[in-house]
Amino acid sequence: MDRSTYDTYLDILRRELVCALGCTEPIAVAYVAALSRDALGAMPEHLEVSCSGNIIKNVKSVTVPNSGDQRGIEAAATLGAVGGDATRALEVLEGVGEEDRQRTRELVSAGFCSVSLAEGVPNLYVRAVATGQGHTGVACVAGRHTNVVELSRDGQTVSVDGVTANEQDTCSSDGEPEEPGLSSLSLEGIWEFVHEVDVEDIREMVERQVELNGAISDEGLSGDWGARIGKTLLLTRPDDISCRARAAAAAGSDARMSGCAMPVVINCGSGNQGITCSLPVAEYAKYLRVPHDEMLRAVALSDLTAIHAKRFIGELSAFCGAVTAATGAGAAVCYLRGGSFGQYQATIANTLANVGGIVCDGAKPSCAAKIAAAVDAAILGCDMALANVDFRPGEGLIGETAEETIRSMGYVGRVGMHPTDVEILNIMIGKTICS
Repeated sequence: MDRSTYDTYLDILRRELVCALGCTEPIAVAYVAALSRDALGAMPEHLEVSCSGNIIKNVKSVTVPNSGDQRGIEAAATLGAVGGDATRALEVLEGVGEEDRQRTRELVSAGFCSVSLAEGVPNLYVRAVATGQGHTGVACVAGRHTNVVELSRDGQTVSVDGVTANEQDTCSSDGEPEEPGLSSLSLEGIWEFVHEVDVEDIREMVERQVELNGAISDEGLSGDWGARIGKTLLLTRPDDISCRARAAAAAGSDARMSGCAMPVVINCGSGNQGITCSLPVAEYAKYLRVPHDEMLRAVALSDLTAIHAKRFIGELSAFCGAVTAATGAGAAVCYLRGGSFGQYQATIANTLANVGGIVCDGAKPSCAAKIAAAVDAAILGCDMALANVDFRPGEGLIGETAEETIRSMGYVGRVGMHPTDVEILNIMIGKTICS
């Protein structure tokens, strides 16, 4: 692998594997609200927040982290405005205290924050308008959770604590912002990178991913968070490695979706995906007793594979992101079990052929169950590949190559499932009544 491509892959990992506190959609809302307050230069008298349907879908039923069990966009935005630290980005709510939480409850009850649906915008879109003392502060992110595209005071662009609005963005073919370098990703390149990478170049970020995500998984297993999917799995088959792998990922989501105020390392803008990419792989590495550095290579392979597959779907859609994250995990397990490049590719295709149709109906406790199902499918896909049993081209969306399968599935998730996404949102907000 040439040095330029090698460095690009490292840069992708550095951008993707960042810390976030709680579910990233309410955090993005809180981040934008805190930025609009800072742009205004004072605590707002009123806050107006407009969001894309996917943001509304993913904030509606999940607990806002560090909020004292408060839910919804109004709570996330108000808490961000009251006590959020915008310099912390996706950890914006880490420093809020009980006084901030109580003030948030009072302001939400008083109608401090109004929320509207933004139409004709990217799937990930949050805009906050803070008003007070005759002035207006505006902040907006689009395409990615921290991609600030507007930051102004009284219509004049401003910089807040070093944050400035991005005037230009690299976009994919359908207009969605795209991180630089993603077009260089390929399954062949990922396989080559993982075998050639100097482990010291990835050690700190991957070890942090496994450590932090493992800690919230342990919390999910020891406490009574969410629907207790991880605990339930471990109670059934504690000696089964595939069950332990599923439980580890599910338990992290159990805690995270129910407001656990522990940081996680995300992937593709999602804590659930960062957890799913890393913890099943770490469980298999322990079970197989592979060297620590080999585990780090495997997790990096999982992360990059998931990023590559998710790239064709987009940041938020009706396609459950746990599927692409689990696909990466299954591919990494194949690597740890001595699989060839062909078997690595087959694992990916086998997994997508199985669970590619799981829909995303918002962030909530049942995400943990979807993660468990997706990891189970990925392990089956790996078992099939290692036994040289694969789904054949032409069977459903299976292409001649794994790359073709990824693109086909991505098109379905991004374009084919867009009407599904609209109908899911309409049902969730009560616009459509099913009879």
